[in-house]
Amino acid sequence: MEKSERIGLFSIGINVLLVALKYMLAVFSGSVALVADAVHSFSDIISAATVLAGIKISKRQSKAFPYGLYKVENLVSLISSLFILFAGYEIVKTVFLEKQSLNFHHLPLAILGVIVTIIITFLFSRYELRHGREIGAPSLIADARHIKTDMLSSGAILAGLIGSTLGVPLDKVAALVVVFFIGKAGITIFLDSIRVLLDASLDFETMDLVKSTIQSDPQVDRINALWGRNSGRFKFIEADISLRIRNLEKAHQVSQRIEGNIQKKVSHVDHILIHYEPARKDIQVCAIPLEEDKRTVSLHFGGAPVFYLVTVKADDRAILEERFLRNPFLNEEKGKGIKVSEWLIQQGIDTVLTKKEFKGRGPSYVFSDSGTDVHMTASSSLEEVQKELPGLPM
Repeated sequence: MEKSERIGLFSIGINVLLVALKYMLAVFSGSVALVADAVHSFSDIISAATVLAGIKISKRQSKAFPYGLYKVENLVSLISSLFILFAGYEIVKTVFLEKQSLNFHHLPLAILGVIVTIIITFLFSRYELRHGREIGAPSLIADARHIKTDMLSSGAILAGLIGSTLGVPLDKVAALVVVFFIGKAGITIFLDSIRVLLDASLDFETMDLVKSTIQSDPQVDRINALWGRNSGRFKFIEADISLRIRNLEKAHQVSQRIEGNIQKKVSHVDHILIHYEPARKDIQVCAIPLEEDKRTVSLHFGGAPVFYLVTVKADDRAILEERFLRNPFLNEEKGKGIKVSEWLIQQGIDTVLTKKEFKGRGPSYVFSDSGTDVHMTASSSLEEVQKELPGLPM
């Protein structure tokens, strides 16, 4: 049995205890208000039973409901909100319309009994609310708030009993305060349930966390669209992103990595769907290794003294900018190729032209992981390579 189911059964047991205790106090003291409060607690039993049924049903899946029945929990929360609002009506009716015939000799004991019920409801509502939030169960959270209204209604009854012993009519003032809190709790749960049932978006904090998680991946160029919704305690997330990778196999690996990162940071995610496509850029930056004369294409990539970086338009391949950058790792003894590759990526390059293949060497892995294209050229001079630029596949 899951933790949520155990708490649901516990809730039913607590409410049965409260009904029995309040009814005995009502008979003992002659308080009509306590009779109504016992009836109110009996409605809590119905609500708690509904919560437990909702938890059990929501776990089932079938061909007719391929996304599960998680929203049954939200439907249960909606029903609980109606119970809460009915409790407010019940208190108003009891305090303002019913005439009380109290046994003043037994009022001190009745007051003590009501205090005990308040302590029980307070402790259990906090227990259920804490665990409901931990496991993300909206029905348990709604039931905890519902039970809290039972504590508030008992508080109104307590105020009425104390006021009666002192000859001060405090019951009506207390009732108004209680009804306010009850109405606020009921309306909040009702609106939250409606939002989920109508597939409203996830809260801003969750969506912002998902967005930042996706953007933190170095292969993500941009997020085109992002959606998220609740279904019971679970979350469904969908994203449309552009990647700096053209290889479909690597793009799929990146999407799986992003999904894993989201599931680590966002709790109770049932399903993530990521649509990805290669990023389309209006301009392309190409890098070419050159010798010291800045005209001859170097045969040694990591040992090239100078790199020529040219920015071209994607549509007509017109040259927009030209730069000659000194190789900052020219005098390194080890790992020149990898360090130069990482440095060029930081410069924002999209394509590298070289006279020798990188296959099986460090630069090939760096450029492959970053989605940078590598093209072979037979040209020996920069002027000849520049003529090749319009024909490069982008």
